[in-house]
Amino acid sequence: MKKSMLITAAVLSAAMLLGACGSSSSAASSSAASSAAQTEAAEGDSSEEPLRVGMECNYAPFNWTTTEEGEFTQPISGTDYADGYDVVIATKMAEALGRPVQIVKLDWDNLILSLQNDQIDAIIAGMTDTPEREQEVAFTSPYYESEEVIIVKSDSEYADAASIQDFSGAVVQGQMNTIYDEVIDQIDGVTHQPAAETFPAAIQALQSGAVDGVVSELPVANGVVEANPDLSIVRFDEGKGFEADTTVSIAVRKEDTELKDQLDEALSQISADERNELMQAAVERQPASE
Repeated sequence: MKKSMLITAAVLSAAMLLGACGSSSSAASSSAASSAAQTEAAEGDSSEEPLRVGMECNYAPFNWTTTEEGEFTQPISGTDYADGYDVVIATKMAEALGRPVQIVKLDWDNLILSLQNDQIDAIIAGMTDTPEREQEVAFTSPYYESEEVIIVKSDSEYADAASIQDFSGAVVQGQMNTIYDEVIDQIDGVTHQPAAETFPAAIQALQSGAVDGVVSELPVANGVVEANPDLSIVRFDEGKGFEADTTVSIAVRKEDTELKDQLDEALSQISADERNELMQAAVERQPASE
């Protein structure tokens, strides 16, 4: 999945955000709380079973957690709601299928396992279709295409970089088990900092001075920088950026071919312009306080 990618620890844990990690015990508790809160909400909405969609709810503007109910939010616990681009897409997918939507908050590393264990029906979490993941799940066509960038401090010596190779000698970090961590080694002479468990943790490391840059996808980086003017986005000249897939897709179980076909059909009804508008709206909507 492209979140990316000084925010305080409280800000980061609430807001943050590629394309783009924790223990199975926390995932199980999150899933249980989410399911309990939403089963009641789903009852009466439809005779159909809810479309259970897994995401981190910690990777704005794709998905984040908020305590305020709004036009685009979905409940994930007794007090919390999920919002973001992924939530809007999930809602649209469920509506197209004639089913209520149920957002299940899970750690990144537990999303695929939870899908395989039938705890959720789909993953909509800024996840990129890779050969490794295709061995475990099936993917729809992309629902968003982004751009890989690096977030740096505004006064950094790397702020004016035009090529990823300008980061030779820099300390660069990405989120664990994402392509944003994998692509770092494309930079010659880079110091590849061990991956952060979450994207917010990577941003914390950047602001503390522990790393020089954090690999992110552009929408996520836009949200981070909008809330933190001391940070800047480095975009690269054509042909001088990372070589990687910058799309994100919906994951389903391999055997759920009918669901995959239904989701692909629903996605085909959303134009590229509408997708970009929905993403921009999510960037603008994410609370600056998160």
